[in-house]
Amino acid sequence: MKQSVIITTYNSPEWLEKVLWGYSVQSHKNFEIIIADDGSTETTHELIDRMRESTDMTIKHVWHQDKGFRKCRILNKAILQVESDYVVFTDGDCIPRFDFLSIHAREAKPGYYLSGGYQKLPMSTSQAITKKDILSGDCFDIKWLRKHGLKRGRKNSKLTATPFKAKIYNRLTPTECTFKGSNGSVWLEDILAVNGFDERMPWGGLDREFGVRLINAGIKAKHVRYNAIVIHLDHPRGYKDAEIVKQNKALRLQIEREKIKWTDFGIRQLPQFSSSMQQHS
Repeated sequence: MKQSVIITTYNSPEWLEKVLWGYSVQSHKNFEIIIADDGSTETTHELIDRMRESTDMTIKHVWHQDKGFRKCRILNKAILQVESDYVVFTDGDCIPRFDFLSIHAREAKPGYYLSGGYQKLPMSTSQAITKKDILSGDCFDIKWLRKHGLKRGRKNSKLTATPFKAKIYNRLTPTECTFKGSNGSVWLEDILAVNGFDERMPWGGLDREFGVRLINAGIKAKHVRYNAIVIHLDHPRGYKDAEIVKQNKALRLQIEREKIKWTDFGIRQLPQFSSSMQQHS
């Protein structure tokens, strides 16, 4: 199975580099990377060029001008560049374990989307991770992480679960199986059937709203929370706004209540849509 991995980013080249090194050692090799860049400076562009040369990975860079938080729009633009039937969504602060893509490929099933999670790291641990730690896989070892600042806790079980335990945990977890933009995957035809991401939504639940429309369209949700592993690098969140989050939640609940499948504020409104679909046909 070929996969298209869409990675969102905004002016975080140091973290994005660590993430890309994680993809360079994936056991599943048949994939392309599409960087959905919400207006980063030239430094990010230079990093992507450098990583393309260093790793020989197929990396596309989809960028638009910085006009504030427009993650849904850059995601929709990135989707138009997809050249496979299956899309994995993640963020430029989430380093994948070596088997991340193989898990998504193995668990993919028609009529389903996959919902993962992440292991959140403190800033000290995030900064301590080097290229060597990523390539060796040491940064996913619980002992290494504790040595470098990760506190003990129940949530660390994502990193310690055996394949057998992960299967059980995925079935028994009380966590709601919503779509996660940091760790989620879905078939391209299903993305297009709901018209992608709703561009009315700024930060705060935009991925969950997308998942609600998938559910309304008959797509079921499946957990990969304990076997498709990424570690989440720490960073400030200056874009948080409680009022916007409240508005987004109200819209999502309306869509859930009214069983709405389609948004008029998605992929098809983009000028690039027609030419992109001609290339896919």
